[in-house]
Amino acid sequence: MNNMKPEKKAAEMTVRELASYIDYSVLKPEFTEEEIIELTKDGAALGCATICINPKYIELCEPYVRGTETMLCPVTDFPFGLSSTESRVAQIRFAGKYDSVKEIDIVANFGLLRSGKYDEVTADLKACADAAHELGHPLKVILETDALNEEQIRQGCECIIAAGADFIKTSTGFLTGHNTVGAAPEVIAMIMDQNKGRAKIKGSGNIRTREHFLQLIDMGIDRMGIGYRSVPVVLDIKK
Repeated sequence: MNNMKPEKKAAEMTVRELASYIDYSVLKPEFTEEEIIELTKDGAALGCATICINPKYIELCEPYVRGTETMLCPVTDFPFGLSSTESRVAQIRFAGKYDSVKEIDIVANFGLLRSGKYDEVTADLKACADAAHELGHPLKVILETDALNEEQIRQGCECIIAAGADFIKTSTGFLTGHNTVGAAPEVIAMIMDQNKGRAKIKGSGNIRTREHFLQLIDMGIDRMGIGYRSVPVVLDIKK
């Protein structure tokens, strides 16, 4: 059963234990190679679970996670999830061939979720999950919850579970034109209620305070995507 509350309170965990919940986000398209390398080194030094990067930079980042507890998590078809299934599977197969990759993230086609095309979303995500699993990697699926209503979020969870994907994830952090709450506790609680332990849960978007970060751990979340500026804040460390 996933989404079990941790044995000790988040406030009692060490920085290293807390960092193991973090996917350190290095996804801004304007980042230079030098910036990507520096942030990857920072996330690895802290002991974050993964560094979330665009697939282009897997080979660039590999040397800086090798020999550490941290691995890479390429984010495919990002941030819109609008490529064809064939293209999405090809992106996963490209990303999944590297030894430094732990997990792969992908964006659900949330326009199709809003259209009620749940069977189509499930079929697409099943092809993606199968491709990731063939290469030995769990797949995290981003719903983009701020673009969806409650029914669409709950149905999206069912699509992810039916597809055999491993994580339900909230947000890209790149949605515009919507009121964004990201991984607000009430959104995570809704997903947990729908999920009932069938998949793991990753919260991402708007996790910028230590209080919010610790609260989600105590709720039983499995992973969180944290932007590089917010990592020292949630871990309560001086940069």
